[in-house]
This record gives sequence, C-alpha cells and structure tokens, in this order.
Amino acid sequence: MSSILPWVGGLSAVLTSLSYLPQVRKALPRGSTNDLSLKMLVVLTSGLGLWIAYGLLKGDWIIVLANSIGCALTATVLGCKIRDIRGEDSA
Repeated sequence: MSSILPWVGGLSAVLTSLSYLPQVRKALPRGSTNDLSLKMLVVLTSGLGLWIAYGLLKGDWIIVLANSIGCALTATVLGCKIRDIRGEDSA
C-alpha cells in the first residue's frame, strides 16, 4: 500500500497546482479581475507560501513543489488584480 502513496501525492500535487492555470489565463487581460476578491487572493497566496515553508521544514519535496507552483500562479493573479485596481484609481 505504501508504494502507491508517492503516486497519489504526486498526482494530487499536479492537479491542484495546475488548477490555477485557467484563472491566470482569464486574469492576464487588463480589467479582467473585477469579480475576484483581493482579500481571498492575498490569503490564498499567503497560505500557499506557508505550505512551502511547512514542506521545507518537513523535508517533503512534493509539498514544496506543488505549493510553489500554486503560489506562483496565484501570485500572478494577485499581481493582475493589483494592476487592475491601480488602473481604476488612475482612470
């Protein structure tokens, strides 16, 4: 049974990490993040950052890798949200 654990962990890491890709694609055009919550993006990105720290402390590369990808993708969406907020302020 323990031989399947890395496969389950790896597959879940790939699926959850890549689940943010559609949101990144939608957020890239200017003005496209109006329906996204800034607070949610800050909390989610921060939480993923803490998961990276946890994985590093635990020495678990699957946790580190999966959450690094997810954190980078959510940080991209967060950056787009901030860009759009600043664009609204200057308009």
